[in-house]
Amino acid sequence: MIRILLADDHALYRDGLKILLEQREGLAVIGEATDGGEAVRMAEELRPDVCVLDMSMQVLNGIDATREIRKRVPDAKIVLLSMHEEEAYILAALKVGASGYVFKTQTDRDLIHTIEMVAKGAFYLGPNIPHSVIDALTHNTTQVNDVLTERELQVVKLIGDGMSYREIAGILGLSPKTVESHRGRIMQKLKLEQTTQLICYAVRAQISKIMPAR
Repeated sequence: MIRILLADDHALYRDGLKILLEQREGLAVIGEATDGGEAVRMAEELRPDVCVLDMSMQVLNGIDATREIRKRVPDAKIVLLSMHEEEAYILAALKVGASGYVFKTQTDRDLIHTIEMVAKGAFYLGPNIPHSVIDALTHNTTQVNDVLTERELQVVKLIGDGMSYREIAGILGLSPKTVESHRGRIMQKLKLEQTTQLICYAVRAQISKIMPAR
């Protein structure tokens, strides 16, 4: 049984999701949150297998709620529901540890399939995710571990965790300027031109399995 926490500040939409999910054998909604702050508290209390969070919520939005839940309940998988189809929003979700991203314009089947996949430990993006994101995540020219130093791998991991340069500097005992220099060398070694590409590599380095859209 996959235990699910729902979080959406629109009661009618949340109620509809609950009915939809509980009609599927093997899924159970164990909690409902009305905003991002409540979602974090309930996740810590209930320890769900999967949290389905609306991207746009009061108190904490989906990105901030995901970041907090991942800190407090590392085993919980996060699926973000969003009206935003721009690459920047998707990459922001990946940076803070979301395992799935579903547009609200997608079908019920897409959401259920995403929940089932991430509950198994997979990383799943729906069928309408922009090709630029998919290409960056699945790009396989060079194995990161083969070309980066141990320190550079640490920097990549922390970037994938959504840390700022200042936060990374504090954790590794470096200056923010040194962290920035590491980032520059990493991008040069990996032949990357944009920071968004580095974010994709950072996320990819921490994902054990990428599930292609059906």
